[in-house]
Amino acid sequence: MSEGFPVPEPLGGERIDRAVALLTGWSRAEVQTLIAGGLVLVAGRAVPKSHRVTAGDVVELLATPEPSAPPHAEAMTIVVRYVDEDVIVVAKPAGLVVHPGAGNASGTLVNGLLHAFPELGSVGDPQRPGIVHRLDRDTSGLLVIARTNVAYDSLIAQLAAREVERIYDALAWGTFSSPRGIIDAPIGRSAHRRTRMAIRDDGRDARTQFTVTRSWRQPEVSLLECSLETGRTHQIRVHLAAIGHPIVGDSTYQGFRENLPLQRPFLHARRLEFRHPVSSRSISIEEPLPDDLAAVVAVLGE
Repeated sequence: MSEGFPVPEPLGGERIDRAVALLTGWSRAEVQTLIAGGLVLVAGRAVPKSHRVTAGDVVELLATPEPSAPPHAEAMTIVVRYVDEDVIVVAKPAGLVVHPGAGNASGTLVNGLLHAFPELGSVGDPQRPGIVHRLDRDTSGLLVIARTNVAYDSLIAQLAAREVERIYDALAWGTFSSPRGIIDAPIGRSAHRRTRMAIRDDGRDARTQFTVTRSWRQPEVSLLECSLETGRTHQIRVHLAAIGHPIVGDSTYQGFRENLPLQRPFLHARRLEFRHPVSSRSISIEEPLPDDLAAVVAVLGE
C-alpha cells in the first residue's frame, strides 16, 4: 500500500502523528507505530513523530496499522455524578488511568465504563471509547464521557473552541506576588526525559489562568484555583513549576518535600461546565476535594 496526500492548511504546524491521525481516523498510537517503522514519509523521507508538518507537505503512507483489540469490559466501582442518554460525568479517583495504553492494558476507567455502559464501545476512538478529554493518573476529579457519537463530536468541538470550563484546585509551594495571573508558555515533550513535559519554544500553545484563594506561612504554600484555556499534557503542573511554584506532592516536577509529604500532586478537577450536546442547556457540576487532599488542608489549618 502507498497513499499520498497533501497537508491541508488547518493542520499546518501540527505534529505528524496528530496530523495523520486526524486525516485518517486512526489512533495516534497506531500512527506512531507506523512512524517508528519508517512507514510514514514527508516529502519522500521518513520522519520522527515529533516532526511538525507544513501546509502543502505531501505525506505518504506505506502501510496501514494492524487492527488493535478494543478494550474489554471490567467490573469496577465508578462514581457517576451525572448521567443521561448522551453524556456521563464521573468523579475519577487518583491512581486510576483513564484509558488503556502502554503498560496499562486493563484496570482503567474505560474498562470499567464499558462494563457499566456497553454502548460506549461504538463511540469515538475504539481504543478509548467515549473519551473526549483526560486527567493524569494521579489527578482526581471530574471527567465528561460521550455516550453517543453525536455527543462525542459536540464535546470535541466544544473543547477545541475552548467552550468547556475546567476549574482545578492546586496547592503550590510559595506565596504569590499577585492574587491572580496568566501563564502563557508553550509545552512540548522534554528533550531530556521523554516521560515529562517542559516549556519549549517549539511546543504547543498553552495558557493557564490562576487565582490565589488561600495562603499559609508555615509551610509557605498557596491554594490556587486554576482554569485551563488549553488542555496540554501535565499543563498546570508544568506551568506552575516553570514559575517557581511546583505543586505540592508532585515528585515529577520538583514538588515533593518532606515537610508536607503528600504522595501525589495536590491537583483536583473540581468544576466542569459544558453545553449539553443535544439540548444545549448548560451542565455545571462540582466535586469537593477527596479525603487525602482535604486532610492536607485540615493539617494546614486556618
